[in-house]
Amino acid sequence: MPLPVPVVTIGLLVASNVFMTFAWYGHLKFKSAPLLAVIVVSWLIAFFEYLLQVPANRIGHTHFSAAELKTIQEVVTLSVFAIFSVTYLRESLSWNHAVGFAFIALGAFFIFHKWA
Repeated sequence: MPLPVPVVTIGLLVASNVFMTFAWYGHLKFKSAPLLAVIVVSWLIAFFEYLLQVPANRIGHTHFSAAELKTIQEVVTLSVFAIFSVTYLRESLSWNHAVGFAFIALGAFFIFHKWA
């Protein structure tokens, strides 16, 4: 039995965001690496992100609107980034980050709530 479209979509978006977060921010631990090398490696990592992101949106658009897909993407991006920031970069998140993330979650509520 195939997985439901929302599960496949969100799973692909989570996986793609892991790649993209490393492409965009992973090099921050390697400040002495030449910028051109960092750019090339980031593009190579981002290629794998696109291999997951494009199918996620194509599959997801059979169930979600484009606005809903973008909202899911933003929530997933912030969730993956928060974990990455704390575990990989060893940077702490403070109360203002939590408040900002909460406002974004509130925005997602308004996007997905079915208003009568």
